[in-house]
Amino acid sequence: MENLKEKAENLTEHVGDYFETYYKLRVLKTIDKASGVASSSIAAIAVSVIILFVMLFASIALGWWIGESLHNMVAGFFIVSGIYALIGTVVILTRKRTILPMLRNLIIKKAYE
Repeated sequence: MENLKEKAENLTEHVGDYFETYYKLRVLKTIDKASGVASSSIAAIAVSVIILFVMLFASIALGWWIGESLHNMVAGFFIVSGIYALIGTVVILTRKRTILPMLRNLIIKKAYE
């Protein structure tokens, strides 16, 4: 009888240790996933900022070049802004079919890695 009581006490100790270890493992896995998503987001933001600056200077150069070709700087910059307005309209009209699902799938994929 005494032996059975000892085994029961050992079992409750081991179960407590098991749940404590399981909890710590879950916390570490959650932190690992969150840090992976955060680092990917920071890298994506940095790349986006660089692309933004490249596009800005390329747009200014294109507007300047078109303006020089037409001998009217204002027209060159209006043509470039019209191109961006057209691209923006296409993106807005197709965002539910292309951009949003792509971003959603990318985030889900990164969270499950």
